[in-house]
Amino acid sequence: MNQETYTQAWEVLQDAYQAQMEGDYDRAVELYQSSLDLHPTAEAHTFLGWTYHFQGRLNEAICECKLAIELDPDFGNPYNDIGAYLIEMGQFDEAIPWLEQATDAKRYEPRHFPYYNLGRAYLAKEMYTEAIKSFKQSLDIEPRYALARQALDSLRRMVN
Repeated sequence: MNQETYTQAWEVLQDAYQAQMEGDYDRAVELYQSSLDLHPTAEAHTFLGWTYHFQGRLNEAICECKLAIELDPDFGNPYNDIGAYLIEMGQFDEAIPWLEQATDAKRYEPRHFPYYNLGRAYLAKEMYTEAIKSFKQSLDIEPRYALARQALDSLRRMVN
């Protein structure tokens, strides 16, 4: 791999992300695939998976995240995303180990997300103590995270 190809792949990835944010998912898919053709990265696979998620293609999204993990097992986003997709599919038991791996990942910036998603999985399984604990951990990391705050408040009202 030369530096020029790597740089070009990242530029295409940024264009893909922009298309995704604008809701142009078909274009985003094309661009992510172009980025991957130039130089495969965990980020491109993860974000391609995220785009597939928006298209309702959850199994393909999970496959892309698994490819991302193969390329970079330290990158936390694909673990969290797999867990979130499994929650969306109603597969709560399957989601939990992926989310736990996300909380331990070496390279993961929005670390409050997997704790929030763990809370969602535990809530769906009616494991309220674990759900409360997970929502609190999310808020310990990011106190302004409104979804975790709302989920925790709602759960506390429900169990009291």
